[in-house]
Amino acid sequence: MARQQFDLIVFDWDGTLMDSTPTIAKCIQLASRDLGLPVPDDSAASHVIGLGLKDALSYAVPTLDPADYPRLAERYRYHFLTRDADLVLFDGVPEMLEALRAEHYFLGVATGKTRVGLQRALATSGLTRMFDATRCADESFSKPHPAMLHELTRELGQDIARTVMIGDTTHDLQMAANAGASGIGVCYGAHPVDSLRAMSPVHCAGSIRELRDWLLTNA
Repeated sequence: MARQQFDLIVFDWDGTLMDSTPTIAKCIQLASRDLGLPVPDDSAASHVIGLGLKDALSYAVPTLDPADYPRLAERYRYHFLTRDADLVLFDGVPEMLEALRAEHYFLGVATGKTRVGLQRALATSGLTRMFDATRCADESFSKPHPAMLHELTRELGQDIARTVMIGDTTHDLQMAANAGASGIGVCYGAHPVDSLRAMSPVHCAGSIRELRDWLLTNA
């Protein structure tokens, strides 16, 4: 039976709906190499996914002078834009969103992407019409600050206590906790499952199919 716990379901984008984690990590590494900076390993480059770009780069390359963030960001965008057209949704994402809309949930996105980046990704994937509201890191505070979730609930007239944030990183789950919302982890993205479970989410899903089935049964 639907609508047991939640009315608003908010999704992270990269690593949760779109299979982009390896590409983002690689682009961070390539941008660092372009500027002759220490190249973060796969774990460090993946850990920052979901943060706003400035925060992500400052964590991934802590030796970088803040004055050089724009140069590193430009190189990251260069590498990402040569690859983002090839990124695909995880199998079953459109069907899951359609099923949730059929049960009249409000659906949102809270992402570390820029507004331009999210709009491009939504258009390319054909998912623009699926979401009632979206928030991006360049128009709000970066995760794990709760602002994006508070803004989404206010825009849609929803109760934060009946809102759930779904994401593949501890940044997503910490944002949910900071906002007073529930969190669901997905175990196929950037952060390891043990780190996600340590955040005490209401559920951890191993696939889109499992996530869809859990939401339709328990949410």
